[in-house]
Amino acid sequence: MKNSEKKFRNPDLEVHRALALWAATCAERTLPLFEVNQPADNRPSLALQTLREWVRGERTMMECRAAAFAAHAAARQAVNLAAVAAARATGQAAAVAHMYTHARHAGEYAVKAACLAVPTTQAVATMEREKAWQWAQLREDLRLLAPIV
Repeated sequence: MKNSEKKFRNPDLEVHRALALWAATCAERTLPLFEVNQPADNRPSLALQTLREWVRGERTMMECRAAAFAAHAAARQAVNLAAVAAARATGQAAAVAHMYTHARHAGEYAVKAACLAVPTTQAVATMEREKAWQWAQLREDLRLLAPIV
């Protein structure tokens, strides 16, 4: 097996599910930033619900993938930048069912959403606080798989 093939292989199912739950937790933290701006659009919320159902073995990866695409479509329709980033976080989280490497991006978009929701003078402190919170939520054995930058 080539190194490139190993690099993009999903981890064992328990680890994969744990990363999915972490990504969902990160995205869920900023979901209200979307919901307050787009109260009639439940696609980002449904993406997280679908992912959690996948973790329990109730949904397929393809259903999560479709939910991820729907969350990204919701992001494209949002105007508020924090809402856009929050919806993207949910889309990336749902995409973890397809490929674990999306977990990191869910966290990054959640940080971005949190920073965009505060005055620019508070953005750096918000970013540091959000990253620290995410790191504390991530199991130690998973930290190499979802580095927080």
